[in-house]
Amino acid sequence: MTILGFDKPLYILPFDHRGSFQKKMFGWDGALSAQQTAEIAAAKRIIYDAFVAAVDGSVPKGKAGILVDEEFGSAILRDAVRHGYVTCAPAEKSGQEEFDFEYGEDFEKHIEAFYPTFCKVLVRYNPEGDQDLNRRQSARLKRLSEYLHSNKSRSRFMFELLVPAEKSQLDRLNGDKKAYDLELRPRLMAQTIEELQDAGVEPDVWKIEGLDRQSDCERIVAVARQGGRSKVGCIILGRGEDDRKVREWLTTAAAVPGFIGFAVGRTSFWNPLVDWRAKKITRNAAVAEIARRYQGFVEIFEIREKAVPA
Repeated sequence: MTILGFDKPLYILPFDHRGSFQKKMFGWDGALSAQQTAEIAAAKRIIYDAFVAAVDGSVPKGKAGILVDEEFGSAILRDAVRHGYVTCAPAEKSGQEEFDFEYGEDFEKHIEAFYPTFCKVLVRYNPEGDQDLNRRQSARLKRLSEYLHSNKSRSRFMFELLVPAEKSQLDRLNGDKKAYDLELRPRLMAQTIEELQDAGVEPDVWKIEGLDRQSDCERIVAVARQGGRSKVGCIILGRGEDDRKVREWLTTAAAVPGFIGFAVGRTSFWNPLVDWRAKKITRNAAVAEIARRYQGFVEIFEIREKAVPA
């Protein structure tokens, strides 16, 4: 049984996108050929090479990690494990509104095939939404949580929480999604974390949508760490926003103890990969640009780390 929580700095470059990557980056629907699968894997290798370049540069190896899927990134996961990097792998089916296991009843075997540092789930959960849906998801997530905290597992539990707005919630705000993010979502996120804790779902790290106010970051940490969960960490995700917005979110979170880092994917790699596929830039240039962007996000948290007395 591992001790619950992870409170060390954690700077994740996520590229576990599957359905969205296939469709939006490559324009492919349906089942893929072996050649198409290889092309997607090759694109993900560019992101991984950028991560390695960043670690070879200024990013501290012990704080850096990747999040990549088995489908397109199994070779990357194995290489990262060999080189001692922090690794994260997803357990959820891609592109579904309801959480379920990508590999069904075989989910444990697929985790054990790689033993990533973290097993990650992406979950959409609104506490004012469909209660039957929430209960079904909670039951599956409790099962995963208990497995990951058992003696059978060497992986920790990372939980990516999305709280999509219900129509009734947006209606109260005249359809203003920015108002929802500022005024409603922080409270709903805290409520969701509590509900999941009460249901026996115990992440070591909560992966959280960006928050605009430091007080909301403090509230999330307080809920995540309540009831003896003092080692549980929180990280900020990028949600595909532009560089300016992501930097704002990271700067706000970095000022709050308990926010240990970030997981910013599309903002780091999407445009360089698009330009590479369009032959506007070389592969080496794409690697360098993704590394530069990732390093820039790391620096926001490293400034805080250097300012804290040892």
